[in-house]
Amino acid sequence: MKLYLKQKFFSWKDRAWVKDETGADRYFIEGKALSIGKKLWIMTPQGEQLAFVRQKVLTLMPKFIVEIGGQEVATIAKKFTFLKPKYEIDGLGWTVQGDFMGHNYTVNEGERPIITIHKKWMSWGDSFELDIASGTNEVLALAVVLAIDAVMDSQQSASSVSFSSSD
Repeated sequence: MKLYLKQKFFSWKDRAWVKDETGADRYFIEGKALSIGKKLWIMTPQGEQLAFVRQKVLTLMPKFIVEIGGQEVATIAKKFTFLKPKYEIDGLGWTVQGDFMGHNYTVNEGERPIITIHKKWMSWGDSFELDIASGTNEVLALAVVLAIDAVMDSQQSASSVSFSSSD
């Protein structure tokens, strides 16, 4: 399954649609940036909440939590590195690698790629294409990708000092 996100969504606009390969609305994303920590909801086109992504505040490195059905299922965080950015996905046994700044990376389950993300040019404006492997939970995959992008965005926009708190 391929899903498409408009590039401007990654700026945490209030609302955006995720489209499928035919251009039909597949999911509705609503974000709230002007709160204590960023918040993001993934919903059906009819408004039913499917997943919630929220920022864990007061941490040394940016960290986001993915919730489905009110349960925390994954934590996405940037690891402290000096050169190449590295992100960690806890709770799912998934790993992520690739060119994050260019939005060309892969999420793997073991050795098997389950999500491939890349910037797609000349579609319906610059957008990001998520190629989700068959059998992978589509909503969870979308939530993890959005959380990874949120971690990247938080790290880039946070040039000030953060404070650490216990989990």
